[in-house]
Amino acid sequence: MKPNPVSVERTFEASLTKVWNALTNKDEMRSWYFDLKEFKPEVGFEFRFYGGREERQYLHICIITEVIPQKKLAYSWKYDGYDGVSYVTFELFDEGNKTRLLITHAGLESFPSSNPDFATANFVEGWTSLIGDSLRKYLESK
Repeated sequence: MKPNPVSVERTFEASLTKVWNALTNKDEMRSWYFDLKEFKPEVGFEFRFYGGREERQYLHICIITEVIPQKKLAYSWKYDGYDGVSYVTFELFDEGNKTRLLITHAGLESFPSSNPDFATANFVEGWTSLIGDSLRKYLESK
């Protein structure tokens, strides 16, 4: 049986364009996501960033796999020096003056189970915090 992916869904009081820009503009992403040196919403584009707990940072290596402007952004997600690859998908739904965002992170079971940092619960907590808190605050402050 294949494990369920982590999914987090939120609706924002923001236009589709505003949410899409927050997900794809590196300067906006730095305000709520991670400190990306470069980001382009183009299939095949690779971007890297450090993230994790204060005492243990991991180099994330991601490659964009799908872009449908203002609808979908997907990329692979792996850690430098560790086995496994997972896939993150952002899907946007226009709901008039609001935008619903669904994030799905699949393939987490491919990461080493011996490392507690890669536990599914940490991804649930991380995405919930990023989307429910950081992105929401960023969008509402603009």
